[in-house]
Amino acid sequence: MNFADTLVIAVDFDGTIVEDAYPRIGKPQMFAFETLKKLQDEGHRLILWTYRCGDKLDEAVKFCEDNGIQFYAVNKSFPEEEYTSDISRKINADLFIDDRNVGGFLGWGEIYQLLTNSDIKALEYKKKKSFFDFFK
Repeated sequence: MNFADTLVIAVDFDGTIVEDAYPRIGKPQMFAFETLKKLQDEGHRLILWTYRCGDKLDEAVKFCEDNGIQFYAVNKSFPEEEYTSDISRKINADLFIDDRNVGGFLGWGEIYQLLTNSDIKALEYKKKKSFFDFFK
């Protein structure tokens, strides 16, 4: 994958876009909305991928819209997707940004740096390594 291309990025809400205060909406994480806006301006598609559903999901979507972020899709791979129990709930995205990643949430400044200003060859090399190479 070439990081200069448009990416589909799935982003968690609680603990990632906002501080975790579920079921309430926490304060925005530092640089969250600025980074998300910048990624959208660069042509990346953002999907809100969250545990929230029903009214709590509607509140999160509205909170993001009020802060300038309109998602390409919410809890699905594309806007027209209809969920049925016979399809996977896993979505199709190039990257997932979540506070429950191994190692925890990096912070929006570091995430943006990794996606835009980092040594792409180093990122591609890490991606090509085998799982067991990390234990050497």
